[in-house]
Amino acid sequence: MRNFFVVMLCVAGFCTIAAGGETVKVGLNYPKTGPYAAEGLDQWRAANMAVEEINAAGGILGKPVEIVWRDSQSKPDIATTNVIELIDQEGAKMIFGGSSSGVAVAAGKVCQEKGVPFFGTLTYSTDTTGKDGHRYTFRECYDSWMAAKVLSSYLKKNFPNKKYFYITADYTWGHTTEDSMRKLTDTTDKSKHKSMLTPFPTATDADFQKAVAMAKLVKPDVLVLVLFGNDMSNCIRQATAAGLKSNMQIVVPNLTLGMAEGGGPKVMEGVIGALPWCWRVPGKYNYPRGQEFIDAFAAKYNRYPSTSGGSAYTILHQFKDAAERTKSLDGKDLVKALEGYTYTSLKDPQQWRDFDHQSVQTVYTVKCKPQAEVMKDRYQLDYFEIIDSMPGDEAACTRQEWDAARKTAGQPTQLEPLAGE
Repeated sequence: MRNFFVVMLCVAGFCTIAAGGETVKVGLNYPKTGPYAAEGLDQWRAANMAVEEINAAGGILGKPVEIVWRDSQSKPDIATTNVIELIDQEGAKMIFGGSSSGVAVAAGKVCQEKGVPFFGTLTYSTDTTGKDGHRYTFRECYDSWMAAKVLSSYLKKNFPNKKYFYITADYTWGHTTEDSMRKLTDTTDKSKHKSMLTPFPTATDADFQKAVAMAKLVKPDVLVLVLFGNDMSNCIRQATAAGLKSNMQIVVPNLTLGMAEGGGPKVMEGVIGALPWCWRVPGKYNYPRGQEFIDAFAAKYNRYPSTSGGSAYTILHQFKDAAERTKSLDGKDLVKALEGYTYTSLKDPQQWRDFDHQSVQTVYTVKCKPQAEVMKDRYQLDYFEIIDSMPGDEAACTRQEWDAARKTAGQPTQLEPLAGE
């Protein structure tokens, strides 16, 4: 009966808004293929669910919402072409997506030139809202600094004065994540705490074999995998097969449900990581709206949503909220409406910080559960035990730190003015 009413609500909502004529198009530039495809699929699922909800409730400004999309393949050059097409050919009023910070930075640059808001869905490099930040760019997820801040708090208590080794993806996210982790765990001495880069997005099994062999030779106490998506899953399987888990703690600074699933419950057992949200958060901290999203997502897709899906879902509802608060789809009006705005979505309140457009939010350290516990879950996706958390204003970089990073990069310490300012 409940499903019948949902369907009728959707039909009624569509009939109401269809009379308004044109649709409001939003552009999803996401990795349908490539090493981050699992994270991309979750964005697609959650985005479509959000659009169904929005249209059932009357659309945006009385018009139905339509997703137009392109496959970024996690490649910045392709992303640039995609975003130009989504805006110029498809008429998208907003662009969102990610799963590669190189892609997000490229998308943000185009959106700045076009005067169209861009929302980073899964982009963790500090550069996205740091040295490469723009007035039309907003990041809904956390960044590498926030992840390193909550992780380092746990690691310094539990693994003090230990030797680290970093295996790092060779692009902007990997570089800034390793740099943040080194600074906050006091492992900046590269002669003691060594590292090895792996290609992105073209890394092969052979690349990870070399990196794992080097880690085995160096014998660190803590092995940090600054890798994402399928790359992390592949590398950690090789590290486990090589016996590294018996001698060292494996840490994945930016962890997602899709990555844990890709590694598998036995391989991921005991791995420590950080994330801005997971499906366990609403139940643990009693966030009803987050739990409603999880229940609806599970009913629709027979699995739990990941961080990536949660962010995509939130972005669409925030876009609707900003448009209806301003009664406008004009880019500069939306930017002004978002800056400094506090919102509550799937957890506790978050804020679009005015000077850099980072969503300041609570962040979490997690430890992957034993295989037996994961397998008890109805979807076999109960990977994460939340072992620590940190408020957003403590985790995020300060204005002074942001200013310093911008000056070092030769960038102004104010984002671009809007037309008329």
